[in-house]
Amino acid sequence: MFTQEKKTALVTGASSGMGKSIARRLIQDGYQVYVAARNVEKMADLVSLGAQALRMDISVDEQIVSGVNTILAETGGVDVLVNNAGFGLYGPVEEIGIDEARYQFEVNLFGAARLTQLLLPAMRARRSGHIVNITSMGGKMYSILGAWYHATKHALEGWSDCLRLEVAGFGIKVVIVEPGVIETGFGDAASDTIVKRSASGPYGHLVKMVAMSIKKTYGQGTGSSPEVIAEVVSRAVNSSNPRTRYAAGKFAKMLIRMRVWLGDRIFDRIILSQTR
Repeated sequence: MFTQEKKTALVTGASSGMGKSIARRLIQDGYQVYVAARNVEKMADLVSLGAQALRMDISVDEQIVSGVNTILAETGGVDVLVNNAGFGLYGPVEEIGIDEARYQFEVNLFGAARLTQLLLPAMRARRSGHIVNITSMGGKMYSILGAWYHATKHALEGWSDCLRLEVAGFGIKVVIVEPGVIETGFGDAASDTIVKRSASGPYGHLVKMVAMSIKKTYGQGTGSSPEVIAEVVSRAVNSSNPRTRYAAGKFAKMLIRMRVWLGDRIFDRIILSQTR
């Protein structure tokens, strides 16, 4: 049973990839860690290490509220919140239903916002805490067929910046982590989805080229390990004065800098060249 005497963390999207690695690292750091995901069974390994699993679909308010109530009742709140849950919706803007686009925002932005709202009062009362929002290098740049995904990550970046200013006076730190290419299964999910959706439509040729590029970029062994992100999160939450942003993982720093320094037309050409 978790107690109020020990530092507590909550990690969403902890059933795989970066979330699982982040949770494992925070357990090693001495936190009592709640792990949240839709599939509780996939977090059994974390439970065996001492984590407590919460069934939480970040797009379902009742599950968010239930999870938060459990945490508040047992520990009084969290010292660390890691908003990691998310996915990438890829495909031509013309062919993605607006309800699908809304769901992308529900998971990647509004779920994190709702969870943060519910846990902030306890952090304010303690006048301390770290909120870590996992965005992406895609929150600073763009790629072909990723309009809705990039829109959510750009939004989460701006939302996090505003939140950081609002809560600074209460001793709460807001940190943005911008992963690059990480071996998480993201590439297979994104490429398979766009092929099934749009390979035979008017954007078919572009879809096939982008799917090939994604698979090549995110192929086994080509990206960074999720532990790279776990290390960054650990460093940030154990610092009394963390940086506002950490770009980490393959290509993250390079592509973010390129987007800043190159003009739109040049950056467009570089991105388009990956589909030829």
